[in-house]
Amino acid sequence: MAAPVYKQYDQQQLDAEFNLRARHPDFQSFFDWYERESGRVRAALDCRLDVSYGDTPLQALDVFPAQKPASPVHVFIHGGYWQGLDKRFFDYPAEPLVAAGAAFVSVNYDLAPAVRIDRIVAQCRAALEWCRANAASYNGDADRIYVSGHSAGGHLTLMLVLSDWASDAGPGHHAVKGACAISGVFDLEPIRLCYLNEALRLDADSARRNSPLYHLGRHGPPLIAAVGGGETNEFRRQNGMLATAWRARGQACEELTLPGLHHFDIAQELARPDSTLTRAMLAQMGL
Repeated sequence: MAAPVYKQYDQQQLDAEFNLRARHPDFQSFFDWYERESGRVRAALDCRLDVSYGDTPLQALDVFPAQKPASPVHVFIHGGYWQGLDKRFFDYPAEPLVAAGAAFVSVNYDLAPAVRIDRIVAQCRAALEWCRANAASYNGDADRIYVSGHSAGGHLTLMLVLSDWASDAGPGHHAVKGACAISGVFDLEPIRLCYLNEALRLDADSARRNSPLYHLGRHGPPLIAAVGGGETNEFRRQNGMLATAWRARGQACEELTLPGLHHFDIAQELARPDSTLTRAMLAQMGL
């Protein structure tokens, strides 16, 4: 019997927990759907594409202005295990959110192995700063910014919340007023120990430094922690750990386990205005 490398998992088992393309061989059909729907939404809505916030081509945003001034802003961070996909796959959530009264911004960032996770986190922080500084230009309210992300984007969402510029000011003083982490990873130690680390190059220090579960503050904005009921044990475990830790600090957390959904089709729920996930995000923004 092979020796465990993380908790009860041997190497093959741990790799299988995170090798989602092997688990879902039809993954490309979901990527095609994301891209096709996003193209349709870009053609249908007022938008400003590839707006630069940094000094490399991938440091760019797609911005969908709100219909009225001083509207809440929803910032979305794409997944892809910090090494793949693109914002152009994830413009489709703009449709229900803009219709409900929000502005929507989809974030790109440089990818591993060209950069490491520390750099990706710094870039997402810079993107959020751009969204705050320029909110009025797209009918947004700089004091009502909400962040969500899927997969690696769920991790990056939490890293933005935990790097809050007013983290010690107490409840209600956050740059991020609410967050939604969808199918995220919040302890990067198993990532360091599995096949993904060939591209990510995490060591023990950088894995811990970039693991939100080890850095929860005294105060935090309302959080939605969502995962599909059909996801792997490790994704469901990490989602539950985050929700439990958030609530243990007296912070509001809505924990959602969406029955029958897996890692790729849960993201499609963001296209549906009546989905449990979309309704939770809209309620968080007061819409």
